[in-house]
Amino acid sequence: MTISVIIPTLNEAQNIRATLDRLHHPAFSEILAVEGGSRDGTAALAAPVANVLRSPTGRARQMNTGAATASGDVLLFLHADTLLPPTAADDITAALTDPRVAGGHFDARITPDRGLLWLVGRMMSWRARLTGIATGDQAIFVRRTVFEQLGGFPDISLMEDIAFSRLLKRAGRVTALRSCVVTSGRRWEQHGVARTILLMWWLRLLFFLGISPDRLNKWYADAR
Repeated sequence: MTISVIIPTLNEAQNIRATLDRLHHPAFSEILAVEGGSRDGTAALAAPVANVLRSPTGRARQMNTGAATASGDVLLFLHADTLLPPTAADDITAALTDPRVAGGHFDARITPDRGLLWLVGRMMSWRARLTGIATGDQAIFVRRTVFEQLGGFPDISLMEDIAFSRLLKRAGRVTALRSCVVTSGRRWEQHGVARTILLMWWLRLLFFLGISPDRLNKWYADAR
């Protein structure tokens, strides 16, 4: 079983090399960094390890661009500031030996793993286990055939991970791996942990109530 790792990138020079350094397992048959217009040298840093693709800016569009090029049996969508556990490839392969499993995600920890960020990471993992709805921070993976049947990530400006998770649940079992990815807490720390938690909960509630992702994205951008 081969795994294509797809990383949407936009001004991630600080993080991209550390993320790529976790991807040396033989099962990771290809690594695709999908550039959305970085101005900080991200593409040059990624090029020695990854195949760098170009795409219009937008995480959903970038990930769909990578998926259209990928040849692996499994697609793993990885944020550029998220580190996989050393066992990631083996864990994914083991989970997908069950043909009923369409895809899945990892538990998550947020660095620095203390205080409110300790709680955020645990709540993110618990919520995903209870609902089957994961965020992109949790490194969503899916069989390529299933991804194609579902039509990829919805082409929306925000909440594409939530929308895709809802589709994935209808395609088969979704597994939650106990091994943890470690994702950067920079967004929470920069704008205030409590404030960011409340904002994200509010945006998700509005999304589930049917508010347009374009409107939500404007509020998200304004808050940043």
